Amino acid sequence: MSGVEETIRLWKGLLVPEVKFDCLYSKYPIVHNWRCAHRVLVVRELVFWRVTDLLEQAHLLHLKEHGLGTRILLRSVIETIVVLVYINQKMNAVVSGKLDFHEFSNISSKLLLGSKNGMTDLSAVNIMTVLKHCERKYRGISKIYNELCESAHPNFEGICQGYSEIVPEISITKFGNYWHEACGSKHDNLFYVLIKLFELENSEFPNLFKILERWIIDNNEKLQAKQTSTIKVSR
Repeated sequence: MSGVEETIRLWKGLLVPEVKFDCLYSKYPIVHNWRCAHRVLVVRELVFWRVTDLLEQAHLLHLKEHGLGTRILLRSVIETIVVLVYINQKMNAVVSGKLDFHEFSNISSKLLLGSKNGMTDLSAVNIMTVLKHCERKYRGISKIYNELCESAHPNFEGICQGYSEIVPEISITKFGNYWHEACGSKHDNLFYVLIKLFELENSEFPNLFKILERWIIDNNEKLQAKQTSTIKVSR
């Protein structure tokens, strides 16, 4: 698993300590007059921080042969990576004319500030919706996610298979922790799959964002006109 450790060290060295709105605005005032652009950048950095943190903790648990904890954290890694996939897809949809910019702006607000417990005024984007969009690009990611969910939930796999072994010949149920024995070898490959998935999407983000910046500049007047019209109608 030395490759995973090297990747984590590399990623930690690439994490940025801050995103300065003033610097962004002074460089591209038209683009960042629309706060959506700033939110998209912040979401991307937050995803990077969270994926790195989760992956490091999952790896530490894996080395200690704590199979269930590893699986639960890897499940969270997938939930976080698909947010980046989703926002990349939505940026592409905006510049290709398939998604209204103001709708995209609302999505960016929900991704950054959405909650399920009422902590914020916005409702979080449903992670299953995000996962469904990811599945269209990466076939099989839903299957991996669902398998990890079975471990996280107190279903047959999460309880019976994880902590017991039935010996039918003598009608005995033996108890123990069988997670690493059952899943440890699968985790090695899963780490690499998720690392590759994140790196693919993370490498696409900069170019997609530059295209979005250019698109905003080219369409700024139309966007302002539509926003003004919407405000008048709402009044």
